[in-house]
Amino acid sequence: MKIDILGIQAFVAIAERGSFQAAADHLSVTQTAITQRLRKLEEFLGVALVERTTRSVGLSTIGQNFLPQARRQLIELTDALLEIRESGKAERGDVSIACVPTAGVQFLPKIMRAYSARYPQNRIKILDHSTSAVTDAVLHREVEFGIGMSGSHPPELSSVPLLEDKYVLICHQSHPLAKRRRIAWRQLKEFPLIFAGQVNGNRDLLDMALDKSALGLQTFYEVQRSSTAVGLVAQQVAAAIVPRLAVQAGAYPDIRIVELIDPVVSRTLVLMARKTAHLSPAAQALYNMIKAQASRKQNGQA
Repeated sequence: MKIDILGIQAFVAIAERGSFQAAADHLSVTQTAITQRLRKLEEFLGVALVERTTRSVGLSTIGQNFLPQARRQLIELTDALLEIRESGKAERGDVSIACVPTAGVQFLPKIMRAYSARYPQNRIKILDHSTSAVTDAVLHREVEFGIGMSGSHPPELSSVPLLEDKYVLICHQSHPLAKRRRIAWRQLKEFPLIFAGQVNGNRDLLDMALDKSALGLQTFYEVQRSSTAVGLVAQQVAAAIVPRLAVQAGAYPDIRIVELIDPVVSRTLVLMARKTAHLSPAAQALYNMIKAQASRKQNGQA
């Protein structure tokens, strides 16, 4: 059924202002236009909503009963249009994104703070996943975009490089390697290590970059999240290999970070989205802010 919004608008204006001319002035149209709109509405409904005399305008009984519903319908329509308009300006809207957990430790928080200050009405849902799960979430439309590790992605996805993140050794300040500024991978073979687990995207990258059979590294512990490795190191369980972003400055004052060399191994974090996706204005604004922050980091800015 086609809803006659213009007719309802004319009817409410006539009822509230008591005359066709006053209603026309309020809606910035001619009196003839108001008359035609009301006539079309009454013809559609098959009833008279307004009783006209030469001196006054009043509502019929049906018109009086219909007036509260008509007002409510116009208010709901106005609110819906305003919400769409504000969403179009990225002023309001819900955004769902996925990211590898380490991106949520140091990279995203500053961006989230700036985004929330600019768009305080917007709500953001962050799914922290392994990089394969981030890819799946973007691909299956669970989120609008994601931050994961570079690598082979489905052809339906596009990726934009964000930043390079080197792998480092972290250890407790009491560890024998705590005073080293850098160390070669081969020098770790006598120490028990905490390593990324098999389902973690970091493990695949490290396996490709390192010939561990030749290095003879002692991977005593496997974890799926780098945050778990950081916690174990803080409790002096062992040293760990983690991405640099996994260690938040000042969070663990007893942990020391040692650069790993020969070779230097790093991962690239990328911004992923479906190639055919049309991001909502709220999501597009966040997407653009993430790209801008990455660009500033690449240029050595804060």
